[in-house]
Amino acid sequence: VLGNRCKAEDAIGCNRIIQVLADEYPEFKNCVCTTDDLCSIMTLLGKQCSLDKDNISTETKLQWSLSALSKQAYTANRTCLDVNKECVEDEVCNKQLSLYLKVCSVNKKCNMGECQAAIRFFYQNMPFEVAQMMTFCDCIQPDESCHRARELLHGKPCAVTAVPPPSCLNIIHVCEENELCRKKYTTFRSKCWRHVTKKCYDDEACLETLIKGDMPCSANADCKEAYISNWGTMLRVECTCQNLLPTEQPLCKLFHHMLHSKSCFS
Repeated sequence: VLGNRCKAEDAIGCNRIIQVLADEYPEFKNCVCTTDDLCSIMTLLGKQCSLDKDNISTETKLQWSLSALSKQAYTANRTCLDVNKECVEDEVCNKQLSLYLKVCSVNKKCNMGECQAAIRFFYQNMPFEVAQMMTFCDCIQPDESCHRARELLHGKPCAVTAVPPPSCLNIIHVCEENELCRKKYTTFRSKCWRHVTKKCYDDEACLETLIKGDMPCSANADCKEAYISNWGTMLRVECTCQNLLPTEQPLCKLFHHMLHSKSCFS
């Protein structure tokens, strides 16, 4: 840092550096963030990075540029290809998408940690309506271009594909060992699956009741926001329940449903 300005000439690049540092080193976050755990990346930056000569804040310019995208978010029957094209046509969205795809490029050896940090940065910088539009987009027809667009928007393969695929039990265990992921998982569970408590994890009858009951979730705006916040963490890594002991299957299936089923939002 030089004075109160970042050495990085590009404000978005500087922003990404600070986000990675804050994610990896919680004590760093305390130095630059004046609010609680809910502080945004923009708050993290404060006035440390200048955007341009006009001194327009990154957040303001982002809101201006993405306002049209936000309004389009309410239009029905739009595929992932449509959403991808709209982002590319939007100056700020395109720039942030390019930064994210550069880190998560399939043309080079994947660094899952860096890619996950990039996808977190990408979605956290989007207005909620735009992030929601990208997260829940789908492909109605077997359109290869649309499926490729969906994979790009959702971090495949770099941010979500591990070989061999881990068990869903292991995903939850690894997540709970990481402070950032644990907070997101706790919020996600409380906002979407309030009835799924740790008391139920060791109660087979409770688990069977939840699974057979089609696991209804709240599916409100807070739930959707918590779900979107999971992108770029271990919670979005594709997991399996194969090769587990029969006694471990119910809990594993419960976690798989919670993390990967979109029936809650359909």
